Amino acid sequence: MIAAEDTILVLLAAGKSARFAGAESKLDASVNGAPLGLHAAHTLSGLTFKARVAIVRRCRIDYAAHGFEMVRNEDPVGDMASSIRLGIRSAQRHGAAAVLIALADMPRLSAHHVQRLLAAADGAHSVVASASAGSAPKPPALFGSARFDELLSLSGDHGARDLIRAGRLVEAPAATLVDIDTHADLAALAAAPVP
Repeated sequence: MIAAEDTILVLLAAGKSARFAGAESKLDASVNGAPLGLHAAHTLSGLTFKARVAIVRRCRIDYAAHGFEMVRNEDPVGDMASSIRLGIRSAQRHGAAAVLIALADMPRLSAHHVQRLLAAADGAHSVVASASAGSAPKPPALFGSARFDELLSLSGDHGARDLIRAGRLVEAPAATLVDIDTHADLAALAAAPVP
């Protein structure tokens, strides 16, 4: 187990929202009266992370008002892994034992699932990712500090996909791990019962 107190939460909120038609960032869209991009942040607010970092670009959300250090990523599209590298550099500055990378567009993420990821980690070389039945591994994912150099070497649009495929998986219901990419996804979320 790696304690939340030794872990940096990195919330990735710098995407282009390319599949979310319109001028606004999808993270600013309203879900149950709050911006989509704040749901995961609120859900995880009860966990005592060493620090919280939001990697941002387009959305209007003031993550600093919610206890996050805001790090701006000016080119998340040309190099999607750049958001991960920025988060890892923050984790190194804070002397973290691990980093938990979560996506800001996952409004149903549960604190219980994140606690299970932390509990499944077994040291500095840990890679623990999320999955639901029949799905590929995905964030949120936890990386021990011995993996930071690997993460800093990432480039392009693949992110940490290969690392998480080789890591330990913690399953959660598909509804818990849903991420929102389109207006249709948002409509489906509004129609679905809260898990």
